[in-house]
Amino acid sequence: MNRVILNSIFISCLLFAACEKKQPPSTPEVPVNLMKVKPKQVLYYDKYPSTTAALSQVSLLPQITGAITAIFFKEGSHVTKGERLYEIDKRIYEANYDQAVANLKVSQGNLDQAKQDADRYEYLNKYNAVAKQLYDHAIITLENAKNTVKASDQAVKTAKTNLNYAVVYAPFDGTIGFSMVKLGDVVNPGSTILNTISTDSPMAVDFIINEKQLPHFEQLQSGKGSNVDSLFTLLLPDNSLYPSTGKISVIDRAVDAQTGSIKVRLVFDNPKGYLRVGMSCVVRVHNQDVGPQLVVPGKAVVEQMGEYFIYVAKDSTITNPKATTDTGRTKRQLVAVQKKVMPGQTVGPDVIIKSGINAGDRIIVDGLQSLHDGSPITTKNKVPPSAGGKRK
Repeated sequence: MNRVILNSIFISCLLFAACEKKQPPSTPEVPVNLMKVKPKQVLYYDKYPSTTAALSQVSLLPQITGAITAIFFKEGSHVTKGERLYEIDKRIYEANYDQAVANLKVSQGNLDQAKQDADRYEYLNKYNAVAKQLYDHAIITLENAKNTVKASDQAVKTAKTNLNYAVVYAPFDGTIGFSMVKLGDVVNPGSTILNTISTDSPMAVDFIINEKQLPHFEQLQSGKGSNVDSLFTLLLPDNSLYPSTGKISVIDRAVDAQTGSIKVRLVFDNPKGYLRVGMSCVVRVHNQDVGPQLVVPGKAVVEQMGEYFIYVAKDSTITNPKATTDTGRTKRQLVAVQKKVMPGQTVGPDVIIKSGINAGDRIIVDGLQSLHDGSPITTKNKVPPSAGGKRK
């Protein structure tokens, strides 16, 4: 009997435990640090990768065939327009020129003889003292002699031009590079590159902008933008600041239909030759936004699949139906609300936010690793500052 009673009590306990509704475990509050967003004035630069280029650059090609007999310049030096650079063996071309001059003299002598004969036969022909055929032949011989002189004169000019091509001169002021030929090398016209020369001051700097920025840069080119002394500055490959400022020279004629981008060219004075063709630099365009900006720590911005979010602290009311009093039935609770934002320029450790949050919002700057949208948060147990934030 006692065993039956004990079994009944045990079964009743099991049924009571099974019928009792289980309460879900409460979500723990995540400790965080908050910051109130306040607009403020910000000075920054838009940065664009760029490449230096010469305003004029030419490859030096020989116009005649021959061996290099002299090199007059120092590689990598500055040369001036008209300065001698190379000499090609000129002996053959001197001989050709002398021969052409001699042929011209012979042609001029033949012309004088033909003119005398023509004058004599013309006089005799007036008195019918010579056969008509001899007179006609004398006139034709005179014309042929004149044409021969013209041909000989052109041959002299051609020989002189080839002789002049034996010396290669600098076409403009600029910097010359490494010589592609050495003394004794045989060069051929149109196929052998002797060297490359490029202008060095001013120097062009090319960079790419998005087509959406084109109207702004057109305003800057026309002088309608803000008058900022340091509007265009340049960071050199070693991250040092180039001492001179630049100005817009050219905006390309067309937008690339595939990338939606367009090339812009700046020019910088380069009196000391710090800029060389082909350098990878960074163009800085001075910020012209005059209004206050919303600036937040970069670690407060979370990146997910190419989109950017910030957690904002919001007050929420939680209802407790088991509370015995009205005051205990509801309580206020801070929760994290995820906001999609559009970040702008990075300014040191901070980021400018273009849209998505408002001035006065309380954003979460630490403790983001444990958050999701709607997580309860607390500021009582503050977490130490961290560099966390942007994540995928």
